[in-house]
Amino acid sequence: MNPMAVSDTIVQEITINGPAERIFEALTDPGQLVKWWRAEGLFQATDMESDLRPGGIWMMRGTGREGRPFTVRGEYQQIEPPRLLVFTWIRGGQEDPSETIVRFDLTETDGVTTVRLTHAGLVNEALRSRNNGWPLVLSLLRAFIEQQVRPQQPEQTM
Repeated sequence: MNPMAVSDTIVQEITINGPAERIFEALTDPGQLVKWWRAEGLFQATDMESDLRPGGIWMMRGTGREGRPFTVRGEYQQIEPPRLLVFTWIRGGQEDPSETIVRFDLTETDGVTTVRLTHAGLVNEALRSRNNGWPLVLSLLRAFIEQQVRPQQPEQTM
């Protein structure tokens, strides 16, 4: 019997009705990121610091389940606005603070952007299980962008 191979990479893809430039800003601007990186009762980013340049350091702090604080940090590796963002990802407070790699590829066609997220280096089950929230994070990003891109409907008066 051959042992079953388990991938060390998570790949998620989502389509967002909005320009790549706007999405790139939401991913990299600390003021915007703390507005959308939150899911009631699960996690909420409260602070982000970012030195947006190759070799620059970033750090996000927040609260998780039951109000537990969390910290995630890393270093930017590749920045090619508005189509590519690659950085290391290190979760704080772990016995094994393994460094993994997160990559966002943005491809825009006619104002609609495909966001492909690749999270690599998840070499064990503990890392895979702690980093399986990307579908939710991407859906929060989509809601944030599409809410801002959609024109506001005028209030009807009677």
